[in-house]
Amino acid sequence: MSDQLNTAPSVPPEIRRAQRWNIVWVVPLVALLLGGWMLFRHFTSAGPIAHVSFETAEQISASKTEVRCRSVKVGMVRSVALSDDLKSVMVNIEIDSNAQHLLRKGTRFWVVKVRFSGASVTGISTVLEGAYIELDPGPDNAEPESNFVGLETPPATNLSVPGRRVILTADEAGLLTSGSPIYFRGFEVGRIEGRTLSADGMRVSYNAFIQQEYSPLVTENTRFWNTSGIDISAGADGFKVKTPSLQAMVSGGVSFGVPDGEGPGKPAADNTSFVLHRDEDDANNTNFNPTLKLVLLFDQTVRGLSKRAGVEFRGITIGRVREISFDLNKSPGDPRIPVLIEIDPCLMCPSTDQKPDAAMGEEFVKAAVAKGMRAALKTSNLITGALYVDLDYYADADPAQIGKLGDHITVPTVSSGFAQLEAKITAFIDKYQAVDVDGTLNQIKAAAKEAETLLAESRTAIDDIKATVAAARKTMEDPEFKNLPADLRKAVASLDKAVESVGPDGAVQGDLLRTLDELRASLRAIKGVSDTVNEHPNSLLFGRDSTGNPIPKAPGGKR
Repeated sequence: MSDQLNTAPSVPPEIRRAQRWNIVWVVPLVALLLGGWMLFRHFTSAGPIAHVSFETAEQISASKTEVRCRSVKVGMVRSVALSDDLKSVMVNIEIDSNAQHLLRKGTRFWVVKVRFSGASVTGISTVLEGAYIELDPGPDNAEPESNFVGLETPPATNLSVPGRRVILTADEAGLLTSGSPIYFRGFEVGRIEGRTLSADGMRVSYNAFIQQEYSPLVTENTRFWNTSGIDISAGADGFKVKTPSLQAMVSGGVSFGVPDGEGPGKPAADNTSFVLHRDEDDANNTNFNPTLKLVLLFDQTVRGLSKRAGVEFRGITIGRVREISFDLNKSPGDPRIPVLIEIDPCLMCPSTDQKPDAAMGEEFVKAAVAKGMRAALKTSNLITGALYVDLDYYADADPAQIGKLGDHITVPTVSSGFAQLEAKITAFIDKYQAVDVDGTLNQIKAAAKEAETLLAESRTAIDDIKATVAAARKTMEDPEFKNLPADLRKAVASLDKAVESVGPDGAVQGDLLRTLDELRASLRAIKGVSDTVNEHPNSLLFGRDSTGNPIPKAPGGKR
């Protein structure tokens, strides 16, 4: 058997070529190609990085917080880190490549979240979807930019929204903030976008936005005024109360218009600067050209007089207060308060063919002062105590002339009505204090006491006389009296009449009693006046207390 196996023909081995390609390699190759393609797409589609600085990173998270423009996603926050000086937070934002043109100078970033501002609430949608960063692109022709400072509060309007943007300047901020409404005849037409303080700290500037459809209403003759809060004024026609909308009362508001009798003028250009007046009356009284400056020196307090307060000439507004400062008066030891005013000579001088200038205004003021024109402080608002300068003629004014203080002429002043009343009250009180009331009362008391003593002595003498008269009458009734001589009877009758005159019903005792009663009444009156003045000094001017709560009297008339 073994032999058979050994003698079997041998089969030569078949040699096959090894297979170099295997289906197993398809999967990793496809994965590699996809990964490469994704990397290529990532690097080719990745946009620029915007570096935005915020004060805090509240509600900002890396890889979670989106960046949107007009509610369209244009980027994602990639990292959040503290700045080197620890004063801010640097947020790195990856912007989509198709939105990289949005990164330019003037572009603004802010966090959209729930905010409570005055009477409004914004960002309600972020309660469910979370906060996000809003991007507002800058002007189209601006240069590219990658470093930005984020806004802590959102602007009232986006820069791309069409409309008219103007600048309003005021002496103080008041209630106006970003988002405060702007009205035209009570209709909301715009918003305050923001406010800044000037470099010298003297003025406040507001960025105001007027919607496109209402922008033609803003012209070169337009006046803006503050409508914040409640305006209460009093005049000859009674009290006036002006109330704006609820939002204007809470967050402030601005109104504008053209003064009566003045044309609208040409439309205002963007970024035109306007003065923000205190109220509508102040805005309507600015139609003048103040070319003449005068200095007024007041002896009284100027509390209630402020810059830009009105200056009137016989009831017509002709100017305003420019400055109130002791720096205007360089005379040492002069206690008078200098007030610089500026007026329009055209509103003060008589109409002529030639337009009045400053020189003609000075000549008019010189002649007017010689005729009795004086400056005084008058009350314009009884509630607030605001004052204004009134120029008028006074017939009883002492002769005076204009003076010179630095580069300005001075106009004589007179005290106002309240100041005159205060001076009269002070003089009266000084005279009252100079009177020795206590000494006078003591003298009257001494006189009354002497009168009572005299009356008592008189009554004692009268009693003695009565006894004498009774004895004399008894004697006269004696039958033997008739036998007396006629002269003696006549003398006794005269004595009887004299006794009756000093008796209880006699004229002498009646005069004494009346004199004593008058002394007592005078003493009580003077004592009452003295007590009233000591307890209520204002009773000299306003009478006794009339509060409507009288003190009840006890029985007998005593309090």
